[in-house]
Amino acid sequence: MHVERRFTVPRPVEEVFAYFADFTTTQEWDPGTVTTTRLAGDGGAGTTWANTSEFLGRRVELVYETVTHRPPSEVELRGRNGRTTATDHLWFEADGTGTAVRYRATFDFSFPLKVVVPLVIRRRVEALADETVEQIQRSLG
Repeated sequence: MHVERRFTVPRPVEEVFAYFADFTTTQEWDPGTVTTTRLAGDGGAGTTWANTSEFLGRRVELVYETVTHRPPSEVELRGRNGRTTATDHLWFEADGTGTAVRYRATFDFSFPLKVVVPLVIRRRVEALADETVEQIQRSLG
């Protein structure tokens, strides 16, 4: 299951890339994040992050790894726990006086969650994606 959004923020592409590559900023732009801390690495590929989020009243803990780090155009982070893999993939492009952002969040679940969860949470995930874009635009506005 995935959601994807495109939007523009009024900041230079290098600044926007750096903001998202530092995954601790999820505390500012991701409405579900409770806390994110860097576990190891310098922020580039291979860096790991501990993330705690709340979704539908439940706390979820994932360890993310930066899997793609291509300044200033692309960053991808993949989080895992025993039942879920969440991937945040972002692309950036200079757009006049700001930056065009393409954001794709993908969620993979283990069986039997893989069958049931998308049917139950699809609408909430779509709404959360919209909330996330609004929060990003406030944070980088």
